[in-house]
Amino acid sequence: MRRRRIHRKAQDIAPDEIFADSSNVSKFDTDRFEGRMELPLTRRRLFGVGAVLLAFAVFYLARAWDLQIKNGASYADRSQRNQISRTVLFADRGVIVDRIGRQLAWNVPFIARSVVSDNVSASSTYGNTDTNETEDIILSERKYTDYRGIANVVGYAKPPAQDSRGTFFREESVGVDGVEAAYNERLSGTNGATLAETDARGKIVSQGVQEPANSGATMMLSIDASVSQGLYDAIAKRADGSHFIGGAGVVMDVQTGEVIAMVSYPEFPLQVMADGTNTRVINNLLADKRQLFLDRASSGLYTPGSIVKPIVALGALTEGVVNENTQILSTGSISVKNPYDPAHPSVFKDWRAHGWVDVRDAIRVSSDVYFYEVGGGYGAQKGIGIDNIDKYLRMFGLGSTTGLEGFSEAVGTIPTPEWKEKVFKGDQWRVGDTYHTAIGQYGVQVTPLQMARSIAAIANGGTLLTPTLFASSTPSGTPVPISQRNLQIVREGMRMCVDNAGTAAALNVGFVDVAGKTGTAQLGSHNQFMNSWVVGFFPYEHPRYSFALVLEKAPAGTLLGSPMAMLDFLSWMRDNAPEYLK
Repeated sequence: MRRRRIHRKAQDIAPDEIFADSSNVSKFDTDRFEGRMELPLTRRRLFGVGAVLLAFAVFYLARAWDLQIKNGASYADRSQRNQISRTVLFADRGVIVDRIGRQLAWNVPFIARSVVSDNVSASSTYGNTDTNETEDIILSERKYTDYRGIANVVGYAKPPAQDSRGTFFREESVGVDGVEAAYNERLSGTNGATLAETDARGKIVSQGVQEPANSGATMMLSIDASVSQGLYDAIAKRADGSHFIGGAGVVMDVQTGEVIAMVSYPEFPLQVMADGTNTRVINNLLADKRQLFLDRASSGLYTPGSIVKPIVALGALTEGVVNENTQILSTGSISVKNPYDPAHPSVFKDWRAHGWVDVRDAIRVSSDVYFYEVGGGYGAQKGIGIDNIDKYLRMFGLGSTTGLEGFSEAVGTIPTPEWKEKVFKGDQWRVGDTYHTAIGQYGVQVTPLQMARSIAAIANGGTLLTPTLFASSTPSGTPVPISQRNLQIVREGMRMCVDNAGTAAALNVGFVDVAGKTGTAQLGSHNQFMNSWVVGFFPYEHPRYSFALVLEKAPAGTLLGSPMAMLDFLSWMRDNAPEYLK
């Protein structure tokens, strides 16, 4: 009987029918999920996860609709208004004081209203003005002394500027003239700032880190404000009394180069220009034909006349065309043959007949004939010639700037054949041009500061100093190759000009020994105007200060000029600043 085979259908083994063999558990690599069972994901769990994701999606969509559509404009405005704002902290501009410590320019705090834009810095020009807020800003208003005679030296500064909405479009003060402009960077300092987060109502939510403001440097000038005022008043009195249109004066330490006074008359009112609010007055100042804003001391160019004669004398002595005892006869004029018209020679006049004069006397009486001859030569008397005149005038600082740091200066002119050919379109140089140049006429032009510097070099033994406006500066200068003996001869002639019935006899005062030299320069197409000069140094025995003073453009023949102004100034110093005369 055959057996029937019974075939059973293969069935999957249910997970719960599998039992782990404890002996094999340790052999599974659990990091690779060996020995673990995977269960199938049920529909219930799948629907649960989907429901959660759908809820999140609905929530975020609803929130986005609320933020961007329903309340989008409102939230955007709040976001724009709730921003970081910057408030400038203005630095104090540096104080300017004179050599005694008197304040010439300083600051006075005051509160200004400023627009603070919600989404930009407080100093920005731009922003939505419909949502701007205002706040108080502390500024330092610039104040100036009322001492006269220092306007062109100190200058003035414009404060930070706001537009009509109250927004600052310039956060820094800016120097306009004088020391304020020349040393603007040192005086300005560095502004600081405060950063703050404000809400839509302008309320500070949080305060940021503050950047401190750094004040500008204090500057002590070599100027003495009181002495400057004394010199200014003396110039003003004589200019007004003798109908000069203006004037200038410089007093300089011949050992250090420090400028004690540098005044220009007339001058502008510092505080009016600094405030800048009185436009009517400012327009009148700008329109004044006397040029109130010209610094006549450093930038005014003037024909010097006879004040250059001490320098020409040094050239003649150094070149050996004369010695200290050589005498030249002045009969009142010299005549030079005119090659174009022999019947009519060219006559070069002295201002009077002086007789026989040596170099000291020639300086004392200011003999034109003497300097015609030693300058250009005449008969048997040799002259140094125009090239050497140019050389020695430049050696003593004429025809170039003085090097006063930070200030613009006029260069001036020393006529030469090359200069004449250029200016007069090929016209040749003649001996008469040399004669006129030797006495400081023709095309010679100098500044009062240049003359004070050149006289200082004669007084101090031959050092051409660089002038400075800073107190206690280290002297800087260039030696002039002139012998001490020749310098002494010229100094003696300048002293004789004051104490021996010379042209500067007005300065023969009893309280200080002065050495000086005067000059009268003719102006105008018919010599109808004149400039009046006086230069010199004091005390004579131990020179300490040089001076140069010019009064500008009065009618020809005016008798009371610069020497009288200098006399008034010396008298003022005797009564108010005697320490400078010792």
